[in-house]
Amino acid sequence: MFAAGRRNTELGLVLFAAVITGALYVLASLGTNATIPANLGPFLGMVVALLIVAHVATRRLAPRADPLLLPIAALLNGIGYVFIARLSEDLGADSKRLPGLQATWTLFGVTAYVATLVIVRHVRDLDRYRYTLALIGVLLLLSPLVPGIGVSVNGSRIWLRVAGFSIQPGEFAKIALAIFFASYLVDKRELLRTGTYKFGPLMLPEPKHLAPVLVAWGGSLVVLILEKDLGSSLLFFAVFVVLVWIATERFAYLLIGGLLFGLGAYISYKSFGHVQTRVENWLDPWKDARGRGYQAIQAQFAFASGGLTGAGPGSGRPTLIPEVATDYQFAAIGEELGLLGSAAVLVSYLLMAGSGLRVAMRAAQPFEKLLAAGLTALLSIQAFIIMGGVTRLIPLTGITLPFISYGGSSLLANYILLALLMRVSDETNLHQENVTADVSTMVPVT
Repeated sequence: MFAAGRRNTELGLVLFAAVITGALYVLASLGTNATIPANLGPFLGMVVALLIVAHVATRRLAPRADPLLLPIAALLNGIGYVFIARLSEDLGADSKRLPGLQATWTLFGVTAYVATLVIVRHVRDLDRYRYTLALIGVLLLLSPLVPGIGVSVNGSRIWLRVAGFSIQPGEFAKIALAIFFASYLVDKRELLRTGTYKFGPLMLPEPKHLAPVLVAWGGSLVVLILEKDLGSSLLFFAVFVVLVWIATERFAYLLIGGLLFGLGAYISYKSFGHVQTRVENWLDPWKDARGRGYQAIQAQFAFASGGLTGAGPGSGRPTLIPEVATDYQFAAIGEELGLLGSAAVLVSYLLMAGSGLRVAMRAAQPFEKLLAAGLTALLSIQAFIIMGGVTRLIPLTGITLPFISYGGSSLLANYILLALLMRVSDETNLHQENVTADVSTMVPVT
């Protein structure tokens, strides 16, 4: 009964997400063309069918999983698709194919979600492949550096192009490395937790036990320097440091990690022009308002013109931002849905982060706890980095906004991440039910 109640709640929320997506699609078409879209029926049918497939798979394969994660992902995915379809109307002939491609990638994403639930029946099984996954993650992360298949886009070398298809391998590397980090730290947490070396007011472990932090720092610098990818560099290192902090409960690791990344970023800023350009555009985009600072300025104008309630779906001019369908889609949402719509998207990510952390807190085994925390940190930090960059809270990076931005690699990876979180949640709740049942059988009958 408990599992059925969770799934019924999920079903209601999934259908509500489909209704919101359909309504937003109609409003965007009315704002752009003043007509109800002719393909409204097939569009709604496709949306409902995909969500029902994901829900049924969850009901059969992970019946005790958290009921909020899938509906929130569906809502964000739907909002992202609607804005991609709306923007493609104004971006020119080359962009007309984007909605169809995004719909196809959503289909593949849901398929990957179901496949992950089918293949990974017990999360603990992943622990046995820690070093294999570490190797796969490192190879994926560095594969864009291979001549002939690695290509640069907007100055960052983070893409592979094979047989006419482009993928961003770093999106999949982050999941493999998160699993490795969780597995490794379960074994080493006691060594890392013990402080025997005094450094000022801090008690640190032996220097040799700090090697994993230094290796992760060096890897993030390799990504930053060779691939010119500030976002992925920050994401990977931040997730590792957060997991070390959770595993050891030592604040010193957050401090050391922050100092190391700050040092690496400062050295990179002084040594490499692309890092200087990012920082200068963040500090003062008006210095080159018609060139490198143009996008940042137009994004600020978009947020300003959106006001509290927005110009209305399809009624703004977000296409003045050149990379609006990828890097700056949050600015388009801010212009057409206003502060309220932007806040709704932000709250959705907060709810997803809260659900993920709740899964981590309730997990009975250390590996499941660290894995859930790591996957949640990946999703949350990535969303913060791109939204913070668009709003000029931090320098802009080239990573995608999870479930919203255009991109097949991102959608596939995030649906796999979501499925792993659901699997951890399902196993955690099953374990608690079994413990409760065992306790109840031990109560003497009077």
